[in-house]
Amino acid sequence: MPENHLTVAGLSESELLAKIFPRLNNGPAQGTALLLGPGDDAAIVAAPDGRTVVSIDTQVQDQDFRLVWRNGYRTTGFDVGWKAAAQNLSDINAMGARSTSMVVSLTLPPETAVSWVEDFADGLSHAIRDLGAAGCSVAGGDLGRGRELAVTVAILGTLDGREAVLRSGARPGHTVALAGTVGHAAAGLALLESGPGVDLLTPEQRAIMDRQCRPLPPLAAGPAALAAGASAMMDISDGLIRDGSRLAAASGVVLDLDPAVLKHLTGPLSAAADAVGGDPMAWVLGGGEDHGLLATFPADVQLPPGFAAIGSVEALAPMESTGVKIAGRPAETVGWDHFAD
Repeated sequence: MPENHLTVAGLSESELLAKIFPRLNNGPAQGTALLLGPGDDAAIVAAPDGRTVVSIDTQVQDQDFRLVWRNGYRTTGFDVGWKAAAQNLSDINAMGARSTSMVVSLTLPPETAVSWVEDFADGLSHAIRDLGAAGCSVAGGDLGRGRELAVTVAILGTLDGREAVLRSGARPGHTVALAGTVGHAAAGLALLESGPGVDLLTPEQRAIMDRQCRPLPPLAAGPAALAAGASAMMDISDGLIRDGSRLAAASGVVLDLDPAVLKHLTGPLSAAADAVGGDPMAWVLGGGEDHGLLATFPADVQLPPGFAAIGSVEALAPMESTGVKIAGRPAETVGWDHFAD
């Protein structure tokens, strides 16, 4: 059978692993924390800090991605590998920590092309390197057979002797700041779901679409925020308002966002809105999966590079609940919920 038509059903597990392993931990993506990598029953990873930061995330076919989108775009293994790395690296980043290693579980239908799996490994490796997490290694994982593609990544990180930035430290008078983008991945999703026409997209629209398939979390921003004295921080995966409400609830405060700044954030999304008739402000407020960082800083702290002020932290008024406001008015955008209809 020609190599480009070979499916995973035509290989043993060992043969498939032999095609994946050489694509991982090559060059600068080889981390220093990995003491024993793929090939044994378990990996061994150094933890010189004495603490380990841990997170896990899953992507499932037709829930988190489509193999073929309505506009005709075909999701590549590289896309899924990149996104699997990016969303997990972002969770470690949001604690102010540095990623050290990850393990990957792949569930594959038997008709999956071997080239797709190889492409997945390339995407995972390139995201680790290109997003700036070169100290993170792929320590191992698991392969299984199933009716649909599913990818789970568990990731470890280190605080390098410092204290983590939690969601619970925001205080009245602090500055609310954003690193990275919001709304781009949601606009990209709207383009993917907009019907036939991927080949008709402008370069600007295609770049927005790519942010859904290959997000760009600002990995340098997390440790920089910790070093600058951030009081609270979290990854924006489910939307600015939903995740902002979570940070506000953890801190017992209200976040009040500046509408002029929010309006400015809609600017780059106008080309996508023109194509699908979408609302850029709804994407900015409710769109997830950009994996930017929402953080708060004491008012006398100079914001580190990559962060821009978007509002302030306010104390709760009598009988008031925690949440997010825009110019003093409650924000109503819901955001993403994995279990909503």
